[in-house]
Amino acid sequence: MTLASLIDEHRARKHQIVVYSSGARPEIETWLADHGVAVESRSLPVGGPDPFLEIKTDGEMVGIIGANAVEALLEPPIRRPGDRSEVSEGYRVLFEILERTVFFGMNRRDLLAVSREIEDRAFRVGEGTLWVSFQTLSTFRSQTEVYRTLGAETDLEIHIFGVEDWTPPPISGITYHAEAAARFEPYWVLAYDGGTDEAQACALVAEEHANGYTGFWTNDSATVENIATTFKAVR
Repeated sequence: MTLASLIDEHRARKHQIVVYSSGARPEIETWLADHGVAVESRSLPVGGPDPFLEIKTDGEMVGIIGANAVEALLEPPIRRPGDRSEVSEGYRVLFEILERTVFFGMNRRDLLAVSREIEDRAFRVGEGTLWVSFQTLSTFRSQTEVYRTLGAETDLEIHIFGVEDWTPPPISGITYHAEAAARFEPYWVLAYDGGTDEAQACALVAEEHANGYTGFWTNDSATVENIATTFKAVR
């Protein structure tokens, strides 16, 4: 299985979000529609409940959440691992009811915010293996302090893949893979195996295109293992 086939597999799933609101259209409705998610609008009576989202996958209800709670998607927090106590419940929904939804036109800030969620989970568990492709090692350059923290304060085994256009510093716990990185160059990927608790497994896969990135994130341990296997095969 390849990273491209994983994206195609998740693209085949049928996701629908119904936004219930009165008055002005919630910003999150526009964000989701702009990122390729099927969105339907329904009206609430004046004086009724606050706007909320109803999420369905393959025709089955998977969750309901207030529209205001997920507005953080528009300005996602980007903080160092371990310093996330004030991250809103709305942002945590990324790895709950919106997982395995394929988004289109994501930018680097979107991906960096999702990456932080995975890194933070790996930091909190403190063990296991984290596989990362930042496309090029120069892209990783701005993340060295984050990964210095992960290497110094955990027992994680970290593998960084990137085309060699910059020489990264030695960091405890990190192995760099430049020679094998060319096949991953179009992809921004993180896969954390959850250590001894596979319930903590999570991953992000995003492929770069002319108009941004197309990708998904997941909590499914089997999918995370499939992603990790693509790295193991070439290291």
